[in-house]
Amino acid sequence: MKQIFSFLAVSTLLSLLATTAAAECYADYKAKRDNPLRLHYGVMEVPVCQPGPARQEVAKRLKKSGWTLLNVISVFGPEGLDQRKENAGKFFLRF
Repeated sequence: MKQIFSFLAVSTLLSLLATTAAAECYADYKAKRDNPLRLHYGVMEVPVCQPGPARQEVAKRLKKSGWTLLNVISVFGPEGLDQRKENAGKFFLRF
């Protein structure tokens, strides 16, 4: 019985850690808008810390506001936010 309880406790803890880690993921990207041409660099929070899924999420959110994703530069955790904040300006966590 103790083994079952221990297994359930460890499983619950791992699930909570995975959920917390997913909430702490960000992507920095470059986007454009045509007529007239406008470019921007931004940072947004994404649900998955993997380049492929992050790219899909960023493109989807940008498209809703009339922007086209050019590329996702990187996917990173909260430790990279401060160094990107100034460069992203008004597009820091905007979308």
